[in-house]
This record gives sequence, C-alpha cells and structure tokens, in this order.
Amino acid sequence: MVAVSGGSEAIVRPAVERSVFLSQLLLAGAMLVLATISFVIDPTSLASPLFFTGVVVVFTVTGLAAAVPWSRVDKLWIVSLPVLDIIAIALIRQEQPQLGASFLFVFPAIWMSMHFGFWGAATSVVLPAILTWGGEFLRDGTHTIDPAILPRLGVVPIVLCFVATTVYSTTRRAAAQRSLLQQQADLFERALQSSRRQKQTLDGLFDAVDFGVVGFDGSSRINLVNRAQREMVAPFGVGDGSVVPSVVYREDRTTPYEENDRPLERALRGEMIDRETVWFGDPDETQAAILTSARPVIDEHGHYDGGVIVFRDITAELKAVKARDDLVASVSHELRTPLTSIVGYTELALDEDLPASTRSMLEITARNADRMLGIVADLLAAASDSPQTLLMVFAPCDLARIVRDGIESITPVASINHITFTEPELEPLEFDADAFRLRQVIDNILSNAVKYNVAYGRIDVTLRAVADGVAELRVHDTGRGMSDAEQAHLFDRFYRADSVRNSAVHGSGLGLSISRDIVHRHGGDLRLESSRNNGTTAIMTVPMRERRPAAGPTSPAKATP
Repeated sequence: MVAVSGGSEAIVRPAVERSVFLSQLLLAGAMLVLATISFVIDPTSLASPLFFTGVVVVFTVTGLAAAVPWSRVDKLWIVSLPVLDIIAIALIRQEQPQLGASFLFVFPAIWMSMHFGFWGAATSVVLPAILTWGGEFLRDGTHTIDPAILPRLGVVPIVLCFVATTVYSTTRRAAAQRSLLQQQADLFERALQSSRRQKQTLDGLFDAVDFGVVGFDGSSRINLVNRAQREMVAPFGVGDGSVVPSVVYREDRTTPYEENDRPLERALRGEMIDRETVWFGDPDETQAAILTSARPVIDEHGHYDGGVIVFRDITAELKAVKARDDLVASVSHELRTPLTSIVGYTELALDEDLPASTRSMLEITARNADRMLGIVADLLAAASDSPQTLLMVFAPCDLARIVRDGIESITPVASINHITFTEPELEPLEFDADAFRLRQVIDNILSNAVKYNVAYGRIDVTLRAVADGVAELRVHDTGRGMSDAEQAHLFDRFYRADSVRNSAVHGSGLGLSISRDIVHRHGGDLRLESSRNNGTTAIMTVPMRERRPAAGPTSPAKATP
C-alpha cells in the first residue's frame, strides 16, 4: 500500500506543476504577442507605467509558475496566479484600452473555471467586470462612464460568462467521464486479478490431482497439460511437444488404435468418451492401463468451444483384481477336490442297506455337497474372464417346496440367535425352472436375512402368484437395514458394506451378484428394499411359464426336484 501511495504521489506532483505552468504559459505567450504588436505600433507604449507593470506582472507570474513546486503548497496559493493575471490585464487595458487587451481575460477565466470549480468560474467573470468598469469609472478623474462605451463594456462580462460557463460544464462532464472510466478500469483490473487468481487456483488444483488432465480450445489447440499427465507419459518416451504416446493399444494390449480412432483425436473432434480403457507402451515392454474419459465444452450459443480429456492410470487396480480372481480360482480348485470325494463316497454309502435315520442324514449331506460343488463352480465362473458364467438346466419344479427346503436347512443356524421364521401356508407354484439354481438364490436370500438380523429377530416369508403369471417371493427381516449408499453397490461383485466388512459376519460379496444373474436367466428380477434400522426386504420375481434350456453345455450339478 505504501509503495502504491508513493507511486501515486510521484505521478500527481508533476501533473499539478505541469498544469499550472502550461496554463500560465498560454497567457504569457499571448501577452508577448500583444506587447510586440503594441511596440511595433507605438514604441513609446512600454514606457507607460501601467502597461509596463502589467507586462512585468504577467511574466513574473509565469516565472513563479515554472519555479515554485505547486504540488507542495495549498491550492489557495495557486489561485492567486490567475488573480494576479487578471489584475495585470486590467492595468494594461486601463493604459491602452484601444489595444484590445480585454480578450486576454479569457485565459485566466479558462484556467479558473477548469481548475477551481464554480467559485473560480464566478471569480473569473466578476473580477474582470469590476476592474474594467471601475477603471472606466476612474478614468480622467470624472467618476463617470461614457454611455457610448457601455455596450462595449457589457460585452466583456458576457463573453467571459459564456467562456466560464462552457469550460466549467465541460470540465464537470469530463471529470464525470474520467470518474466513470476510472471505475470501469478499476472493475476491469479487479476482474483481471480475479481471473488470474482463478487461473492460478485451477493450475494448482490440476497439478495437485493424481490423474492426467488435458484441455484444448475450439481450434483443437492444447492449452492445458497438468503435472500428473506429464509424469504419466514420461516413461513412454513422450517429449514436451506431445501429451500421449505415438502408439496407443486397445484393451487386448496388442492391437494399436488407428490414428483417427485414438481417444485424444476423437476428443479433439468434439466426441464424448466415457471410461474407455487404453494401454500405453509396446506389448513387449512395460505397459500401463489408462482409463480415459472426455467431455466437450459448449458455449452459451450452443457451439463447440473445446473440451477436456482425463487419463487415469488403473494398472494397479487391474493387477489387484487379477490377483483377487486368481486367489478365488485357486481356492475354488482346492475345494473342488475334497468335495468331489465327499460326493462320491456319499453316493456309494447311499447304495448300501442303511438304517432310515442314517440314510436321511447321508441324503442331507449329499444334497449340501452338491450345492457346495455348484457354489465352487460359480466362484470359478466369477473369477473367469469368460462370458459364459452360469449353466442352466430347466425342468418342472415347485417353487414352494424349494422355499420350504431352504427354510428347513437354515433354521438350525437361525435358532442360534433365536431368530424365528413366520410363513403362511405356501401355495404350490409349479413351472419350468432350474430348481438347483433357484435353491441357490433362496439360500442366499435366507442366509443374508439370518446373518444381518438381530438376536430374537424375525423373518417373514411370503410366496404368491401375482398378475401376468409371475411368482413373487418376499423375505423380510428385522435387522439393521442398509443406507442408500450401501444399496447402490449391493449387486457389485465382491462388494461388502463397510459396516460389516470387519464384523463377525463373513461372506465373499458374490452371493447377490450370482443370485441376480440366476434370476435374470429365468427372465425375472431380484431387488432389495431397505432403510436404516427398519430391516430389509428381498423381492424375487420369476415368470411361471414353460422355459427351454439355455444354450450352452449342461450343468454338471444335480438338479434338486
């Protein structure tokens, strides 16, 4: 602030002094011309005391205007200069009225009207009029004014009044315009400073994020490349003149993009790109998986005005997913071998002549072992990149019986926490479906209702046929419920809510995802309705119509009637 103030004073001081000197210099020049003309006409005119005194006063005032630092003195001292000029002009006119010195009154009138406001303008008119009329009144000692010169005497104040009024009003308008221009300049300067601050903030923001950002204008000229983008492409030999490697590969990591089909080229053409994965680096060298998204910028007239493209390195994420899938596949393979032995030896035992109670227990063991084999197969399918994830076998089955078997199987687990089931008499609903897969869905729904319930809780199960031949199963528990954020990811593979991830409730996060796929393969739908502390309701709907086996190999798992 001190530096600015000092700079302003340094600018104002020469301006004031220059204005005073130039205003006086105009009068001095006119006086020099007038004195020269007077001397040419009458060489004895300079010998007149009043004439000589007036000329000397004007040039003396001019010297003072040049020598005195007027910016350091009060403004009242400055106004004394045009007042002295008016007195000097009055002396010259008094001595040489025929010389026409009255027109010189215009110069101090302009000066005073311009720089000293209304009172300066009024003084520049009244003072010359008083001196002029007083001089004529005192001329020749008669103390009278010749009526013949009254019109001529009246012209001087009228002209001065016109000049003063014009200069004063013009100065006021000019001052108002300067003030307005200064305000606009200040607004523009503040807007420019704000724009600079915003640009600096955005530059800092873009350089702080850990994903690459490239911006470009409507002419496809790149005008923004952030720090993360430069660091991302540096290992691939990209120079300062480029923002991506010269060769970019598709998701298979070996097929290069055509030049016009690269994400950056498409973004420069104004195309929208949504989460497209590309690979940087040659196949025989280190590669990086880059998730790319681009959005065009549209101006207020609806015209294309550039855009932005974002690059995010997801190599570590893909490696983590691959490691997870490898682990699931490895564990599933390890489980399959002992389960196959359990199934085989259980079937051999069932071929023997056994007591009824022993046969019943072995049959339960066989059914659950078959189910475990099916779940292991699903885990392998979930960990596989193959699109054929589920194998279906359709046959006539009774959904009510499947539900009852599921409740009967989960009841011992529910009884540990004193959780009870309430279900009305389930109406038989027979139609073509994969009974084994539907049992898998129902077991998952009932298992979740038990695991996420509260002690001494309740599970309500209803099954009915609704309009258009659709079977609807509803399972409502009295558990803690779920938030909206948790419900948004319920059907994502391997997803588990933060609130249960570190609890004693275990799970893989695959159950609901696989269950929904099974229901979809039946032409139905699976959804959950929940709110915090109000429990959860799982709703499964399946069309009850004749189905044909799905294309593909037959499932090795047994179908439960």
